[in-house]
Amino acid sequence: MRKILTLLLCCFILTQSFGQTQRKASTYLLTQYNKTLNDYTIGNNPWGVGLGLQTFLNNKTKFKPTIELTGDIYLEDDKVFRSNPDGTFPENGNDVRGMVNLFVGSSFHPNQSIYLSLVAGPSFISGQTLVGIKPSFGFYFSKNQRWTGKVSYINIFNRTKIINEDFGSLSLAIGVKLF
Repeated sequence: MRKILTLLLCCFILTQSFGQTQRKASTYLLTQYNKTLNDYTIGNNPWGVGLGLQTFLNNKTKFKPTIELTGDIYLEDDKVFRSNPDGTFPENGNDVRGMVNLFVGSSFHPNQSIYLSLVAGPSFISGQTLVGIKPSFGFYFSKNQRWTGKVSYINIFNRTKIINEDFGSLSLAIGVKLF
């Protein structure tokens, strides 16, 4: 009887340990602060705040596909109406009031505490659809990876149609794991 109970207990423990699998995706809710580094209307949009979702598709390698959706609003404005670089005046203004990014790419996780990512995709600024890129350095505050922090550079290519000038910002984000 004792052997049977011991055998059943061992089977139950082994079944539980082999039955626990890693989730297929890890999703984080991020809040972020963006500091504008370069733009020809930098006085009209010097900084912004926003929310985002970042999802890592878990696999057995150190490279993980990732998708990121962020939305930012730029609250501060020096109220100066700036002309276009060619001297003409824009119809709707030329500042950045808000930005939505839908980026897809890959992340490299060399260990359990840090990661590097490179994502790219469409960026929606002031009614325009542009292309952007976002390299990032991320880290986890604990081994269970519940909280994450991230420093990123966001570059949106050719924001103005008159000259090919990019919009660039430094982004600092902190996030909590949803699932």
